[in-house]
Amino acid sequence: MVNFHAMIAEKGIEEARAHATSKHERALVEAAFQVLSEERDKLGFTYSGFALTSLPHKPLTDHVWRKEGHNITLLIQGGVDREGHNLGVPYGSYARFILLFLQSQAVRTKSREIELGRSMRVWLGNMGLSIGGKTYKNVNEQARRISACNLTFFAGHEKKEVMKKGGFIDGSITMSDVLGDQPTLWKETVLLNAEFYNALSDRPLPLNETALRAIGPRSLVIDIYIWLAYRLHALTGNVEISWPSLHAQFGSGYARLRDFRSGFIEALELAVAVYPEAKIGVSEKGVTLRPSKPPIAKLAG
Repeated sequence: MVNFHAMIAEKGIEEARAHATSKHERALVEAAFQVLSEERDKLGFTYSGFALTSLPHKPLTDHVWRKEGHNITLLIQGGVDREGHNLGVPYGSYARFILLFLQSQAVRTKSREIELGRSMRVWLGNMGLSIGGKTYKNVNEQARRISACNLTFFAGHEKKEVMKKGGFIDGSITMSDVLGDQPTLWKETVLLNAEFYNALSDRPLPLNETALRAIGPRSLVIDIYIWLAYRLHALTGNVEISWPSLHAQFGSGYARLRDFRSGFIEALELAVAVYPEAKIGVSEKGVTLRPSKPPIAKLAG
């Protein structure tokens, strides 16, 4: 992998763009440049449990999602609407961005009560998701799924519950589609579920919102970036993660390990492009994680 961070710093963005020979490399250059050119880190947060497990990337045929991580298990059950129709499990990048907004606001304000309305629309827009047309419909669908689902986190070998069967929020996130596809009114506030909020408050994971914006609607890259943000700065020595272990954590949707490896490496490269401090290595055996500075400068030291 070309070190585009060094190339941009030493020779400038135009030289780096000229060096990129594929669509993927051009995406790496632009993501790296976006993060490097930001004068101040913008702090966001997520629950650290999402560094070890995650939502699905695509819609499920089943109504239950069970995901194992290192000493943690996430169980999500899709909720139902007032007619009893199953709404499904939240999935993909839109669900992740909605939850990242809610969690970041909760940690910043030290409150379960989150103001929505214009602030949520502006934040999602800053993440590259302009709320209109198809994007609005996708965000609205994921908001309904998040509002209705039940979740439980289990931790440790004995699978002790760290978050009982509850939800992400109490009540619902609603959007009023008054003028065609353009939202004109969002529910003013929403409450994070008390247990979810307590777990988040106890173990918040700081993230760089500029990096998230550079990643955009790429759910696997979001998951890898969160994982690296959690693991790398806490290491005291190198750790090798095998391909089968990586496939178990990140490989939902990939039946064959060979297919997963190629897709994962591209996603990993983009995650590293927005995390310049990350030190990793890729080999036939797997991925080596090396002690690195955190993705938010103010956390260093």
